[in-house]
Amino acid sequence: MNTGISRYEPDTLAVDDLHTHFRVPKASGWRKETLRAVNGVSFTLTRGTTLGLVGESGCGKSTLARTLIGLIPATRGKIRLKDRPLRGKRRTSEERRAMQIVFQDPYASLDPRLTVHEVIAEPLRINRCYSRIRVDEAMESVGLTPALGSRKPTDLSGGQRQRVAIARALALEPEILILDEAVSALDVSIQAQVLNLLNRLQRQLELTYLFISHNISVIRYVSDRVAVMYLGRIVEIGSCEQILDRPHHPYTQSLLSAIPLPDPRVRHKRARIILEGELPNPIAPPSGCVFRTRCFKVREECAITVPELEPQASADHLAACFFAEERPVGVLQPGIQTVSNLATAGEVL
Repeated sequence: MNTGISRYEPDTLAVDDLHTHFRVPKASGWRKETLRAVNGVSFTLTRGTTLGLVGESGCGKSTLARTLIGLIPATRGKIRLKDRPLRGKRRTSEERRAMQIVFQDPYASLDPRLTVHEVIAEPLRINRCYSRIRVDEAMESVGLTPALGSRKPTDLSGGQRQRVAIARALALEPEILILDEAVSALDVSIQAQVLNLLNRLQRQLELTYLFISHNISVIRYVSDRVAVMYLGRIVEIGSCEQILDRPHHPYTQSLLSAIPLPDPRVRHKRARIILEGELPNPIAPPSGCVFRTRCFKVREECAITVPELEPQASADHLAACFFAEERPVGVLQPGIQTVSNLATAGEVL
């Protein structure tokens, strides 16, 4: 079984066959059933790099982030930081400090009763290492003046609040920062400022990012590697150029074909892949390949065997598809509409 994990160094986060399941009540009756939110995810994070994680709403991205940070216990699987196993909520203070998270909504993630200074100081007080100078330095590192420390989060703009959230996460000097849709609630101009800030902080502090986003353009801008997630599984992973310029999995191809292109000379040359149906129920996922109910490459064997991540054009570009080399060829099939014939993966874009 190829898990997509390469040899990892001591300063790398390694996730191996991670599962996070929930027991939820059945729609009828008193019994419970299992919801597989994260279902066998494997990847590595190398120091100073960014892994972008993309996928539809409900595919398990945020659950994966909360499992890594220790807010939700994993059902099974391994998470290793610096070659040390991390155990759910039973983590040492040092292990908790090494990995911090920035949530999507700055309006909901900050306590409105506290001042900005108190918000940033809270994790320092919990870890018994509070210093006013340290709080001021954290604010200055994200472009905020310490004078704002006496104000409440409700007095700030959305961009300023998200900078406060980033400063709070950085106060404990983590090695890994998980950014769960950290810029999606911001205006486009503010998004650019925050993204540039994150890039600068990564270079200065040698931070490692797991960047979760729906926005492919943002993922392309910030990521070194990209993982595509569907119904609790990673279906394709590789370098940013491999995934976004030469996708192999049909789900990745459909995501990228949905990106609007302003140039009509390019627009009419690419296939438009339209997925039919909704995301399957994670309580009762399809047998075999989880994407087969919406896939334009589906064959009989797709319903029988679960495809594993296998190397494609290169050893570090993996896709979980039996027919990854096949491309849309300009005929209407269930779930696909094409406007031109394609020969190579690059032409999908």
